[in-house]
Amino acid sequence: MLFILYYIVAIVILVMHFTGTLARYNIEWLVLVLAVTVFPAVIYL
Repeated sequence: MLFILYYIVAIVILVMHFTGTLARYNIEWLVLVLAVTVFPAVIYL
């Protein structure tokens, strides 16, 4: 369940990144947070 939730959040963040929404609201750092959490999430989940 957490694995699916993680991927849904990741897809939403990537879509918002490519549409420019994150840059507009100055929260582009979410992409970096997502990149840092990919490997622990895959190993743990």
